[in-house]
Amino acid sequence: MLVLATLMIEKVGIIVIVAFLLSQLKSFQQIIQNDHKNSEKIILILLFGALGIISNYTGVEIEHGIIVNSGWLAGIDPDNAIANTRVMGVVIGGILGGPIVGLGAGLIAGIHRYSLGGFTALACSLAVIVAGIASGYFSRRQINSGKKITPINAAILGMTLEAVQMLIILALSKPFEEAWILVQVIGIPMVFVNGLGMFLFMFIIRSIIRDEERARANQTGKAFHIADQTLPFFRQGLNTNSCKEIAEIMLRLTDADAVAITDDRQVLAHVGAASDHHIPGGHFITGLTKRVLRNGEIAVAKLKEEIYCSDSNCSLEAAIVLPLKRQNKTAGTLKMYFIQPSKLDDIQQQLAEGLANLFSTQLELAEAERQTKLLKDAEIKALQSQIHPHFLFNSLNSISILCRTDALKARKLLLELSSFLRGNMQGARQMLIPLEKELENVKSYLSLEQTRFPDKYQIDLQIEPGIEKVLLPPFTLQPLVENAINYAFTNLEGVGLIAIEISTVNHNLQIVVADNGRGIPINKMAILGKQTIISKKGTGTAIYNISKRLSGIYNGQASLEIASEMNRGTTIKISIPLDSKGVLQQHVESVYS
Repeated sequence: MLVLATLMIEKVGIIVIVAFLLSQLKSFQQIIQNDHKNSEKIILILLFGALGIISNYTGVEIEHGIIVNSGWLAGIDPDNAIANTRVMGVVIGGILGGPIVGLGAGLIAGIHRYSLGGFTALACSLAVIVAGIASGYFSRRQINSGKKITPINAAILGMTLEAVQMLIILALSKPFEEAWILVQVIGIPMVFVNGLGMFLFMFIIRSIIRDEERARANQTGKAFHIADQTLPFFRQGLNTNSCKEIAEIMLRLTDADAVAITDDRQVLAHVGAASDHHIPGGHFITGLTKRVLRNGEIAVAKLKEEIYCSDSNCSLEAAIVLPLKRQNKTAGTLKMYFIQPSKLDDIQQQLAEGLANLFSTQLELAEAERQTKLLKDAEIKALQSQIHPHFLFNSLNSISILCRTDALKARKLLLELSSFLRGNMQGARQMLIPLEKELENVKSYLSLEQTRFPDKYQIDLQIEPGIEKVLLPPFTLQPLVENAINYAFTNLEGVGLIAIEISTVNHNLQIVVADNGRGIPINKMAILGKQTIISKKGTGTAIYNISKRLSGIYNGQASLEIASEMNRGTTIKISIPLDSKGVLQQHVESVYS
């Protein structure tokens, strides 16, 4: 029994060596990774059926419980039997391919075993077919329940089915006495050695799967890292500057020798090898790019001739060109070039395909973000345009009266009105203006109002030195002053006071406008700034508009606070971040700065 076990381990070694060699083949790795098509199932049937045949030929011939031949078996005597690893290959086939593969491999190995002869030919043939079907159904049940088949599972299954084979030999082989002697000799060695072989074979298979999963995880991680690095540039759209940055990032983080990006008309960026004739801004010089733009499908070239480069001395010999899509239309291409075709393997191709999908998504998001910003711009500018039109009529009436009584003062006020309206129109076109321009508008407004209501109120203006160039939304300060003048001092005895303080606090521009007016009723405080208010004197539109614009421009990082006490006055405090964090990017520029 010990001698037989040693010989069986040698036979298992043959199958394990074959398994290891198979594991190095890309085609075999791909087959065991995928959901099997009919063509792949046929390949698995032939492959594992062939392993069964090899096991038949390399088995150990037994005569009356004694080993008589351990070499190549082309046939055996009618009274003899074989101890081999046939079940091992067939069971692995069933595990990997399911019942159909198990049945097919079992039939091939079983029919071949029957052709070799021996008094156990029928029993062994039937046993290996049963083993193939059983292992296939076991595998399917495990997969359907979401469980993986481990090497230990495979070993236990192999040992169980080998034990079943011993029972079938006892049940079908004649004479029974010879079958019993045979099982006593080969039973334990075949059960345990085949279990060991199954464990080793499945361990190799699991190693292939783990390596593939690890490689995919690495590729996925790399793809997301590249996507994260390139996202700020894709948000700018496809242009020469953004695409050059994207191409340089990809060249640095992938194995490509050159990377190029195009839109649907021209090359926007090309970095790396062959930059002397693949020039950004020029027309396409590779037929491969034109083909991808035309049909919107991935194109792979592993021969220099397939790239169709117009320069015969081009060093690029392999390429993958992928469509970049936006709204289901091909907006451009991503191209990865290689000097050595062998570098363009399946891993690089999978990475490129993943990146193309991510980049297309980023283009879609960038376009959606651009449209959202355009809508937000339109909304903010519409709010700004609502703020001041009623003021014009009161000012013109005051000036028309002064034209008869004080022409010089009327002229001065016309200049103030002109300055105010100019600032108003310029502010309606800009999202941010310097503080000094906002103050000019406030002073022009105050000059006009103090002419209409002389000695009605006083202004105390305190500005921290050096902050005149700080940017803020137009019509942030002036409407607050206007509100105080128009509503705070109604029926007020004495002179109204408006104190304006502007300073920097904790990296924020802080604007405080306080008055000593009649205050705001408590029932209106809760909703002031959140919606317009029905009132005899106003609607709260100015405060509401300021709040909406601050929210839209600074993405929630600016604040507006209102504190008021009846007959004691109101204080409004606005806080705006000094840096550009949170500010919509296109809002940062101003015609004034």
